[in-house]
Amino acid sequence: SQPGQWHDAIQDALMLSGDEKVLALVKAVTGRYAQTFSNLYERHLPGHGYVCAQTNPNKCGDFAYMLSQAKQFAAWFPNVVIKLPATKAGIRAYEECAALGYNVAATVGFTVPQVLAVAEAAKRGIERARKSGLKAPLTIAVLMVGRLDDYLRDVACDQEAGVLESDIRQAGTACIKKAYRLFAQRGYETYLMPAGCRGAYHITALSGAKMIMSISVKIQEELLALQGPFEQEIDRPVDEAVIERLMKLAEFRKAYDENGMQVEDFITFGSTNRTIDQFINDGWNPLASKKR
Repeated sequence: SQPGQWHDAIQDALMLSGDEKVLALVKAVTGRYAQTFSNLYERHLPGHGYVCAQTNPNKCGDFAYMLSQAKQFAAWFPNVVIKLPATKAGIRAYEECAALGYNVAATVGFTVPQVLAVAEAAKRGIERARKSGLKAPLTIAVLMVGRLDDYLRDVACDQEAGVLESDIRQAGTACIKKAYRLFAQRGYETYLMPAGCRGAYHITALSGAKMIMSISVKIQEELLALQGPFEQEIDRPVDEAVIERLMKLAEFRKAYDENGMQVEDFITFGSTNRTIDQFINDGWNPLASKKR
């Protein structure tokens, strides 16, 4: 929102090209915030004081490429969290990062099968890290609740499925609540992170949860405007009638059923395709083509 403040910090980066340019730009911005939050990070509170850096979304199926880039990110700052896609290759790289003691988050996650696969990869990676004498890293599994809702809204309309808008607004919430319950039952150390939220209702439905939240300024303002009394809602399931109507949609069944997809299917899921495309065309590629 204040491009002028970055002018001097990014001039050298703009002399580069391709990946080198993007990485230099990301490092310049990440570095400023990593230093700003360093005191908070040093308090060692879960999820506090970290800054994320995302690998190239053009390479979501390239394990070796993503792991190599992740190693570059990890060398920058101790409080960087490396964002990798919840694709087969991305989850494989995620495990390797965790095993190396790198803080890591799996993004473009929309489904229960994805976040469960991420948590299992984190478990394996953390065990390997500890055997190597490394401190267990912060591991995060993102579930983009609002983006899943957006996708299912289009699917329901296209298929004339008779699913209510009020049902659609609870689809992502139903998935992350189910995932939260399964994470607790299985004892995963990985934190779930709701993201892509579309309103305060996505956050209040998870009140009381031990999660790391990604909340936009707009939704923060909505939350501040709410009037109590407030109740814990994380353990309150989405109404079964809502789930029953949503289950008419094959795409919801893929997202909600813990066995709804195999890991090879993650990269082909509709929300995954949509969001990776946005990350490429609104994120990485514009940075690669940015001029002085």
